Amino acid sequence: MTASTAAAGYPAPKPADWIARDFKFHTGETIRELRLRYTTVGEPTGQPVLVLHGSGGDAARMLTADFAGQLFGPGQPLDAAKYYIIIPDCLGHGKSSKPSDGMKTTFPKYNYEDIVDAHYRLVSEGLGISHLRLVIGNSMGGMLTWIWGVRYPQFMDLLVPMASQPTEMAARNWLLRRMMLETIRNDPDYNKGNYAAQPRMMKYAVNAFGIATSGGSLAYQMLAPTAAKADKLFDDRMAIAVTADANDFLYQYEASRDYDPSGLLERIEATVLAINAADDERNPPETGVTEAALKRIRNARLYLIPASAETRGHLTTGNAKFYKQHLQELLQTVPQKAR
Repeated sequence: MTASTAAAGYPAPKPADWIARDFKFHTGETIRELRLRYTTVGEPTGQPVLVLHGSGGDAARMLTADFAGQLFGPGQPLDAAKYYIIIPDCLGHGKSSKPSDGMKTTFPKYNYEDIVDAHYRLVSEGLGISHLRLVIGNSMGGMLTWIWGVRYPQFMDLLVPMASQPTEMAARNWLLRRMMLETIRNDPDYNKGNYAAQPRMMKYAVNAFGIATSGGSLAYQMLAPTAAKADKLFDDRMAIAVTADANDFLYQYEASRDYDPSGLLERIEATVLAINAADDERNPPETGVTEAALKRIRNARLYLIPASAETRGHLTTGNAKFYKQHLQELLQTVPQKAR
């Protein structure tokens, strides 16, 4: 058990691999053996919960003190003594199969539906689970949660999509993703995916996207109220190496291009608690698109975390202190279907 899990009081996470054989992508391409790394917390006798990470992440991103430390311990909403928590490294991420394993740009182009189908096979075939108590995800994981709801509507009791919208990938969110991807792809170092070293412009593209779409306006004003402090913040960020592989990174973000569950929202049978932040740069609440979409779902509501000096824009939902009471109440009030 690590120091962080011991401090939080929940059992040590257990990583494992499962192979999905003859996995078929939405393009029609097939991989004979698709490796899926997953991490579990708790015992298989507990109520199963699927936890989904964001773009470029892996299971470890959901095992932080701010998330797992607020949720998985004794008496907390997802107490691992009661729940069996499953956190996959999504297709194309972490230690699951991905382009950098050797195929590079010949790896099949996947989308979010492919990621969810891989999750479904892992949970149903690999772990023998026929029904989930909850699917909860953050950022990309939130979008995957929406897809779970429309693609496998009877498979879960509860959906908690966070930092996401059940609408087409568009507007500032896609504009800035596209700019980031094209910057990397047009760097001569990229060499059509056959690079000897990671493209030098990748660091600039990734940081520009992060500053523009994550962090919160109030937080940036507090952290960098002067040009000198802004320069220091910039220099500090640029001093951190970008460890992601460029091909993996391009695939991860391009997978969102055709994201759009909006045409099938009426299929959702689970109770939905959507959690967004009022200062989320990628999913601005003032557009009203999330509220309009939720009206088409039988049992859905939005909890909008108010903006404050403590919130961090799109990153806010990475800290469960802002909503763990709402999650606890949801789990206590929504009936559990037979497994």
